[in-house]
Amino acid sequence: MIHTELYIDGAWRESANGERFDVLNPADETVLAQVSSGTVEDAIAAVAAAHAAMAEWSGLKPRERGEILRKAFELFTARLEDFARLITLENGKARADAMGEAAYAAEFFRWYAEEAVRVDGHMGMAPSSGARTLVHHKPAGVAVLVTPWNYPAAMGTRKIAPALAAGCTVVIKPAGETPLTMLALMPLLEEAGVPPGVVNVLPSRQSGAVVDAMLHDPRVRVVSFTGSTGVGRKLLRSSADQILKPAMELGGNAPFIVCRDADITAAVEGLMMAKMRNLGEACTAANRIFVHEDVADVFVEKFVVRMAALEIGNGIDDGIDVGPLVNADTRDKVAAFVEDAIAKGASLRLGGVRPDGPGFFYPPTVLTDVPETADCLDDEIFGPVAAIQSFTDEDEVIRRANATEYGLVAYVFTRDLQRGLRLSEQLEFGMIGLNRGLVSDPAAPFGGVKQSGLGREGGKEGMLEFMETQYISTLW
Repeated sequence: MIHTELYIDGAWRESANGERFDVLNPADETVLAQVSSGTVEDAIAAVAAAHAAMAEWSGLKPRERGEILRKAFELFTARLEDFARLITLENGKARADAMGEAAYAAEFFRWYAEEAVRVDGHMGMAPSSGARTLVHHKPAGVAVLVTPWNYPAAMGTRKIAPALAAGCTVVIKPAGETPLTMLALMPLLEEAGVPPGVVNVLPSRQSGAVVDAMLHDPRVRVVSFTGSTGVGRKLLRSSADQILKPAMELGGNAPFIVCRDADITAAVEGLMMAKMRNLGEACTAANRIFVHEDVADVFVEKFVVRMAALEIGNGIDDGIDVGPLVNADTRDKVAAFVEDAIAKGASLRLGGVRPDGPGFFYPPTVLTDVPETADCLDDEIFGPVAAIQSFTDEDEVIRRANATEYGLVAYVFTRDLQRGLRLSEQLEFGMIGLNRGLVSDPAAPFGGVKQSGLGREGGKEGMLEFMETQYISTLW
């Protein structure tokens, strides 16, 4: 399944300057492949291919586009094991996590196969003029998609599927750490019936220049990005020159609140999902854990037992729960967070010692009594470290939970539904996991508020990010 060239206009090609870059296996630091590094010239060629394919693709009937997406779902589902293995090889995540991602990625094709035929408009009469008003949604145009390394398959399909369902064509720039999965998807889309030029893949180590060139091409009308808030701000500045339609899924700093009346066993399992899914390398990962002081001791005891039982090793092997982090920088950043918190007074309850040997491993780690000055409370940890604090009343925990520039997701555990809904409405976050440690679903609008982004992915809303609303007025 490994392809290493650029994919432009339905063909594999070398980059314009012939340069390549290494893709590493994070479990042993060996080179998996050397991939072509796209240039600005290649980027413009990809945009040209997408633009040329736009008329034919957008001209298809919605059902025809939907059938192609449905075929992509079936083909992907038949190859889940293959995609999961490739995800693990270039990203490091354990096999169970990789299988979960592969299934999640495939589901976007099925969801948007069904949504492609359900783009509703409306007709009415203007009260004052008597004019007939017809409102409908049209494909916005060529879309540039920029995806991160933490979900090599799902972050791509979460953008490709709604764009194609809407009638748009795309150029996708996958992360340099994990380009192989997205390249491997292209033969599958060809088999499903996606015409040349509709989807183009441009891996590159010149990300800034390549993406900036595309955002300044007048043929591009949409930019969809998932990644850090810092990079998102830069892309918004670039997209302002062309007044592009932006969809930005940016950083998070998720609070996880365990109320005094919570089911402790359920809360522990919820935190295992919210913290350790994808090894904590997710913008939705629980970052600040607030436990009511009356139940803190029993909660921490149960949680430490669960974390201590996780098996660490090469994610490709059976029985492994915790694979390596994606690269050395991520591992070192996680280690620095732990060292900083302990130096400032946090208690180390588990882990905290980087293992010897090759690979970018870091053990499951639990910190308690984490002080407000700890760096890990202000930034995404993006690793298997749980930073636990206590609280005494609801007003206090809401204030502390909202004291962040981010607003992607929050989690609340309580047996009292009224309390849960009240806290949920007070939390300044785009998504709430109420007695659940998982919120992501292709059928739901994924996205945040404040510095966590603009727009939504998934659900009905996800396809509208790739469409423009047109209104026709007539007196017929």
